[in-house]
Amino acid sequence: MTRGKGRFSRRSLLVSLAALGLAAAGSRRVLAGAGPLTRAIPSSGEVLPVIGMGSWITFDVGGDQAARAQRAEVLRAFFGAGGAMIDSSPMYGTSEEVIGDALARLDDKAALFSATKVWTPSARRGPEQMEESRRLWDVERFDLLQVHNLVEWEGHLETLKAWKTAGRVRYLGITTSHGRRHAALERLMKTEPLDFVQFTYNLVDREAERRLLPLAAERGLAVIVNRPFRRGALFDAFARKPLPAWASEFDCGNWAQFFLKFVVSHPAVTCAIPATSRVDHMRENMGAAYGRLPDPELRQRMLRYVEDL
Repeated sequence: MTRGKGRFSRRSLLVSLAALGLAAAGSRRVLAGAGPLTRAIPSSGEVLPVIGMGSWITFDVGGDQAARAQRAEVLRAFFGAGGAMIDSSPMYGTSEEVIGDALARLDDKAALFSATKVWTPSARRGPEQMEESRRLWDVERFDLLQVHNLVEWEGHLETLKAWKTAGRVRYLGITTSHGRRHAALERLMKTEPLDFVQFTYNLVDREAERRLLPLAAERGLAVIVNRPFRRGALFDAFARKPLPAWASEFDCGNWAQFFLKFVVSHPAVTCAIPATSRVDHMRENMGAAYGRLPDPELRQRMLRYVEDL
């Protein structure tokens, strides 16, 4: 997980959760003793572990062989803890190449759910870029291809529709980040045949609760959450504070799990994708995919606790 430097302006965290339509414990699937918590992809029923892995910055290590070997160990820990979705983009420097190199070093990667993006202002260059990504990952086809930050979405989405029909990709989606372009994304969620949407959501950035998360539930769209740690700013703000004793009520052992369990306990969220370059942080992250999740009452308590720190 990215635990970097950062600051944010504290805002009121006490909002009603009733409007979110939070479901009871039955809204999550728990495979006790057999694997991580999972959520279904609405368009197919296929299930995914609720914690995946992002790769922005953390896997952009170029040709550094020691760093590449270490990233392979991060992936080994990820799969060993039941992980599946790895998310990347051509925007992320050498991350796709490094992911491919790391995957090639592993014997057991059958669980991989490969997700990347198309990111070019030229619709004509989109297929070439996606093929290059496939080559770098060395996968037969991607499980999910997404239009990155709505760049040239009209042209790329037409390509993705054609690729899905032809069996060249299993799912298609559109992303945004930084809390930007929510209105545009909302329009596309209402009108386009998407399987996935990806946007920012965390304990502090909760704008998505107002429209995007309820709409995703209504439209049957899988939701990938990026920036669940606010690029490390949540650790800067709270990691030196005591974890509340009642966090044990939802099997939470550290702040990473506190932040992640808040995100994935929203019933419209399918998967959160924290990024990390460290094996120990990966193990902490994946711990959020096990045990109980906070119910609506505990979610309110989490918000009040963070506001009072």
